[in-house]
Amino acid sequence: MSGTPEGTDDAARLATVQALAAAVVGSPGLQRLTELAATLLAVDAAQVSLVGTVQTAAAVAGPAADRPGAERPLDDSLCAVTVRDGSAPLVVRDAVHDPRVADRSPVVGGGVGAYLGVPLSVDGHAVGALCVVGAGRRDWTDRDVAVLELLAESATAELRLARVTAEAETTRVRWALAIQAAEIGSFDWDVAADRLVSDDRLLQVFGWDQEDFPGTIEALLSRVHPDDLDRVRVTVRAALQTGDGFEHEYRVVLPGGEVRWVHARGRAVDGTGAPLTRLVGIAHDTTTQRHGDARVARVLESMPAAFFSLSRDWRFSYVNAEAEQLLGLSRAELTGGVIWDLFPASLASEFEDRYRTAMESGVPTQFQAYYPAPLDSWYEIRVWPSSEGLSVYFLDITERRRAEEERERDARRLALIARVSDTLSRALVDRRGGHGALQELLEAVVPELGDWAIASLVEDDGRLHDVASWHTDPAQRPVAAEYARVRLAALSSTAPIVDALATGETTVVPDVAAAVGRGLADGPAKDAYWQLDPGTAVALSLRARGRVLGAMSVYRGRQRAPMDVLDQEALREVADRAALALDSAALHEQQRRMAEELQRSLLTDPPEPDHSQVAVRYVPAVQAAQVGGDWYDAFLQPGGATVLAIGDVVGHDTVAAAAMGQLRSLLRGIAYSGGAGPAAVLAALDRAMEGLQVHTLATAAVARLEQEAVDRERGETRLRWSNAGHPPMLVLRADGSVQVLATERADLMLGVDPLAVRREQVTVLDRGATVLMYTDGLVEGPDLPLDDGVARLVALLGELRGLELEELCDQVLARMRPQGSEDDVALVAVRLHWEDRPRPAEAGPEVVPPTP
Repeated sequence: MSGTPEGTDDAARLATVQALAAAVVGSPGLQRLTELAATLLAVDAAQVSLVGTVQTAAAVAGPAADRPGAERPLDDSLCAVTVRDGSAPLVVRDAVHDPRVADRSPVVGGGVGAYLGVPLSVDGHAVGALCVVGAGRRDWTDRDVAVLELLAESATAELRLARVTAEAETTRVRWALAIQAAEIGSFDWDVAADRLVSDDRLLQVFGWDQEDFPGTIEALLSRVHPDDLDRVRVTVRAALQTGDGFEHEYRVVLPGGEVRWVHARGRAVDGTGAPLTRLVGIAHDTTTQRHGDARVARVLESMPAAFFSLSRDWRFSYVNAEAEQLLGLSRAELTGGVIWDLFPASLASEFEDRYRTAMESGVPTQFQAYYPAPLDSWYEIRVWPSSEGLSVYFLDITERRRAEEERERDARRLALIARVSDTLSRALVDRRGGHGALQELLEAVVPELGDWAIASLVEDDGRLHDVASWHTDPAQRPVAAEYARVRLAALSSTAPIVDALATGETTVVPDVAAAVGRGLADGPAKDAYWQLDPGTAVALSLRARGRVLGAMSVYRGRQRAPMDVLDQEALREVADRAALALDSAALHEQQRRMAEELQRSLLTDPPEPDHSQVAVRYVPAVQAAQVGGDWYDAFLQPGGATVLAIGDVVGHDTVAAAAMGQLRSLLRGIAYSGGAGPAAVLAALDRAMEGLQVHTLATAAVARLEQEAVDRERGETRLRWSNAGHPPMLVLRADGSVQVLATERADLMLGVDPLAVRREQVTVLDRGATVLMYTDGLVEGPDLPLDDGVARLVALLGELRGLELEELCDQVLARMRPQGSEDDVALVAVRLHWEDRPRPAEAGPEVVPPTP
């Protein structure tokens, strides 16, 4: 599209656009609407554009928008397409593939991915558009379109107001020029001598010249319109009688028959008695002003916005038809009346404050305010002060405010539900139990839905117990807790919470005092209740999968309105989510305990051979994957050698736990029956997994403590070990140094290649040394890379070198994972005690299985 949009009266439309461009570019009102559009629709840019021979940005918002006053050729304008296509919104979800706009440079350049525009019309002409733009593709919803159309109505009102204001300003300037150019003259009338002295300007107003004027008051009055003459004479006589000033407007008829309006003012100034004998004053032609007033009045009457003017003594001097309708009074009732008398609720309100400030300062102002019944409406007010008083434009925005409040309320409800879901998930994942979860639930619900609340759970004894309470007032929280402690024992069988539990429905209590308070017997419950003194309440059960888990009671004070249907629906949603979370958590905990007990049953106690102490640990994950495939083992081969093993099956569930049990049993059987070394045991286990179709992957490390006579004489033990992709074993020497047992290239994990070659290493250990084997949950996690974790563990072992073995294992777990691990952790440690000394007491008794 080039030139001007098609299908319009170009000359009139362009003239309207040109006039508006001079008046509204940078308009604060349009800017506010544009920023509101950008905020409500969450877009990259919003803009009000005028479309004439070019597109002109009148108001912009967002980093991707043009600056106010920026111009764009119509060939590049998406708003021009909006204006061209008529009165319906232009909805573009994917600009790149939409033939209506795909060739526009903002789209081709990648700056516009989605566009939504609503045309703006003034005087029947489409003059521009309110639009929002997104950088990427967007599926605009019906709500998005409705919001932008609502804002477009306000933008149209702003444009029309700007048009009227500009015309009014033009008229005002025209009045000023007319008054300045008018021949305003003066007169001095000697009543006793009937001699009237006047200047040329005054005589010209009345159609006389100095040569022809006879110099009498009657000559001047002869030009007054017959219909106004009597009133003028009465005004003059009253001035001479009282000495007060006078001001009068009347018509004169010039010799050619032309009727003009004259405004005269004066005062009797001479003599000491009554009547006075001298009258002086001025007069000027107000015909042009009269015509201008009539034109402005026509404009104001035709405008769709309400408008009134107030004199400096706060009286209505003009009211248009729209103002009559909005204010609920006729023009006759309003005109001349004092605003504070007709609308007493304005006193001591923002209306009075803003009106008086504008009157005193002379600075225009705008604001939004609510006027109570009988109007019961929200208004957007714009006030322009002048020497005559105030000009006030106001628009009923009640529906807009209600829509905004409803959107805000919906957003708060959704945010509350999301916050509750997050709170419950966090509390239950952290295993704070139902009590902790319900406490956090109440702290999220109060004060959004109530002023205080109590939550209850059905405990193991099958009875309902109040387990949590919360009050918006910190001073009242101990009282609410005390009431929760004694409430259930004091309630009767007709209490609302009993009804909620029995029916499963939401029970609304419009008067808690009548339903509960007045029926309480003397005692702690009654004392606490009347300190809290609730007005209304809502009670509802917590049900999930047909089972009652608990209940919740939410109270509101007497100063707060009862819950409406939307609030009750939100509370029901919160309660349902809480019940489902509690039920799921209980089921999960039951399953977790069963799986953990099963897994622990597979992990036997280690032997305690002479002068060797073995310690083992197994810690399940703290969160979702409660049970996995981590395992350890320690046993004696028939020849007396001690075998240590540790492994980790890939996965974190009961399937992994079951696979762990299979691998552990296979390894134990292979190592015990064959008496083979660690590498041979791992190789045989790999082949057995293949042959027995144990389809899983696992890492493992096997070590064997060996000692020949020569080793015993030297006070040494040989550690023979092999590692199948598992984290490296660590040796804490008696001197406090730590050795990492690792090869330059790791062997494959189990389950990858049954024919993989397994390597074996031998490390000589002195007495007093400690060997530590562990799974990756100890040294690896989202917050800890494996290499960093191993390095941290090496440093920690050096710090803990003086600790007894059991305490050392406990400290390793506590300090490596103080918040627990997201993975299982298995750990096996062996310490070699001195063979020429008695077995240490802390090592416990020597426990070994019988040898064959």
